[in-house]
Amino acid sequence: MSKTEPFSHREGEDAVWNGLVIRSVKPMENKKRKKWNGYLAAGLFMTGLAVFLGILGYFWTPYSTTAMSAAEKFTAPSVHHIFGTDNFGRDIFSRVMQGLGTTLVISTSVVLFSAVAGVLLGAFTGYFGGILDEILMRITDAVNGFPSILLTLVIISLLGKGRQNVIIALGIVFIPSFVRIVRGEFLRLRDADYIKRARLMGVGRLRILFIHILPNIFSVLLVSVMIGFNNAILAESGMSYLGIGVQAPDASLGMMLSDAQGYLQTAPWYALFPGLAIVWVVLGFSLLGEGIRKWDGSRAE
Repeated sequence: MSKTEPFSHREGEDAVWNGLVIRSVKPMENKKRKKWNGYLAAGLFMTGLAVFLGILGYFWTPYSTTAMSAAEKFTAPSVHHIFGTDNFGRDIFSRVMQGLGTTLVISTSVVLFSAVAGVLLGAFTGYFGGILDEILMRITDAVNGFPSILLTLVIISLLGKGRQNVIIALGIVFIPSFVRIVRGEFLRLRDADYIKRARLMGVGRLRILFIHILPNIFSVLLVSVMIGFNNAILAESGMSYLGIGVQAPDASLGMMLSDAQGYLQTAPWYALFPGLAIVWVVLGFSLLGEGIRKWDGSRAE
């Protein structure tokens, strides 16, 4: 009986065992892990800069946002006023900073209100079903049957102008979108194997809802929140543009666009920079949502 030769080899080299050559297989490189998520990086940078300027605008601005100066009216962008001044001599950059803060506070409040209500309603109706699910879905269909901007105008006309009423109106309008997304995910997961095992083990329904199912739809919900931010920012800017949102003397990007529309030829920077600020924030949240979706997809693979 022949003596068995010892088996030994170095990593990356062929091994010999009992006269047999065993080819070395190099470990596969995880290319997906090295893949750069440009959407996520760009979204974080753009939204981070907007949030930083918005928060800073609540505590400090280069110039007063309400002080008027007839001598500096319609001053073009310069070293002293990098975005120029408006028809009252107010620094546009300072007002854009404050307008960003106002827009972000309103959109955050709207998304928080609608997301919490939508998650609760969608979770209970999607998991339990029954007559409550049918009634809520018909109400949701009725709300979605109205154009969102028209429904918002109707609610604000009943409640009145002002920041708080805009938050309430937009929050009510955005609830159905979250309800449908959350309900669909709970319908998909309520009969999953791990949920059936949890029921057999005697786990309570509320624990199943918020501990076992909700964390598994977090990525889908997060992307929906990013989309909600986009819609809320555009809706708030539209309401302020129409004069039923944020009221003077508070600064708002939509209200600045409304004030600047009569000076497009004489002072184009008046409308340009508030408009670019809106585009910057909306694009940032869009890229952030796309980056989160791609990150979640690569992680699942």
